[in-house]
Amino acid sequence: MKTLLLVPLLMVPLSAQEQLSRQTPPFVRVGGEGIVSLKPDQAEINIGVVTTSQNAEDAGAQNAKQTTAVVASLHDILGQGADIKTLNYSLTPTQRYRDGAPPTITGYTASNTVHVKTQNLAVVGKIIDTVTKSGANLIQGIQFNLRDEQAARAQALKQAAQQARATGEALASALGLHVVRVLSVETAQPVSVRPFAMAAMARTEAAPTPVEPGSVDVRANVTLTLEVAP
Repeated sequence: MKTLLLVPLLMVPLSAQEQLSRQTPPFVRVGGEGIVSLKPDQAEINIGVVTTSQNAEDAGAQNAKQTTAVVASLHDILGQGADIKTLNYSLTPTQRYRDGAPPTITGYTASNTVHVKTQNLAVVGKIIDTVTKSGANLIQGIQFNLRDEQAARAQALKQAAQQARATGEALASALGLHVVRVLSVETAQPVSVRPFAMAAMARTEAAPTPVEPGSVDVRANVTLTLEVAP
């Protein structure tokens, strides 16, 4: 008598790629970018006062005097309700280093920086001229932005989505296909490109500091996965 040997069949699971190919219909993946350019309606300026002296007390006292004058001049331009806040303050020793010898303190430097925010862009140049006369000796840059970017962000996302959809439909048509539906949407966080203006400290008394706000660009990127079919 012959013995019949039964060998059990092994169930080999499908790979993730094979499962995906069986579950996911044909698709194309396309991207789009939206850019919305708007005139800024707000300016932010960092204004600093840096003083030096041989002792810490004098450096701090001189700095306090000049900073008080700078803040007072800002209130004269922007009013008592002006958006002004202290950004940072430091009082540090100035040291001299020599080979083979410990460092020696030769003086002290006091630095005080205030942050100013205004919606009146017409006075930005005047602010720079006034604070430099009052004792400021460090303008760290001017940033122009939008008080409310939400509407611009939504518009940029809409443009990006429409561009991606149009690209997908054009690609599908070129291949003899048509778009059936949107399978997925991926978005990147909208990015705002804000213009900066650098103010030179050296200027003539006759000409005020020129400042050009430019425009704020709000950019958004959208990636669509579109199901396609003949």
